[in-house]
Amino acid sequence: MIRVRVDLGYDGSGFSGWARQPGRRTVQQTLEDALGRVLRLADTPQLTVAGRTDAGVHARGQVAHADLPTNRWEAAAATIMRRLSGVLPPDLRVHAIAPAPAGFDARFSALWRRYAYRVCDDPAAADPLGRHETLWYPRRLSVEAMNEAAQACLGEHDFAAFCRRREGDHGAGAAAPRLGAGRGRGRDSLRRRGRVLPQHGPRASRRASRGR
Repeated sequence: MIRVRVDLGYDGSGFSGWARQPGRRTVQQTLEDALGRVLRLADTPQLTVAGRTDAGVHARGQVAHADLPTNRWEAAAATIMRRLSGVLPPDLRVHAIAPAPAGFDARFSALWRRYAYRVCDDPAAADPLGRHETLWYPRRLSVEAMNEAAQACLGEHDFAAFCRRREGDHGAGAAAPRLGAGRGRGRDSLRRRGRVLPQHGPRASRRASRGR
């Protein structure tokens, strides 16, 4: 078996999130089925992802890995990008797929994650082309109140209760990331820009080290 790293992006509008669900169209199911098809595998490969996403959530730099039969990978490696593009739907694209470095794990090797949340509180300013990436809210929002509430997210926090402990972990320190408003934004992470209120952060990372 050989472990390969998969870098992908998707428009989550038509997916019921990342994880496989009976009777639902999901990113994991769609990509696993495509990999199994182009590699001609008897058993569908299983993907491990850096972080699951919910229904309607998009991703530009999602990372996953899969353990594949070495002989199948070597036979298809030269053409797999083209073949995947031919079987995947247009709302899901693999940007890169290659053997992973030793010890790589898409979930536990992740170094940071970046999220963007977009809210528009003025129907007249709503951009139809951004309707799948923006939350439309019918009443005016208070940027000041949101900034005040967001202060509780800044700093170091212990998320050990949400983590599955791995062998060798000691104490809660391994699950205490620092959350910040982002470089150059100061403490006011929300700003009005044409009545669209973007928030970039808190930053923590969705990309694992590339190993290339």
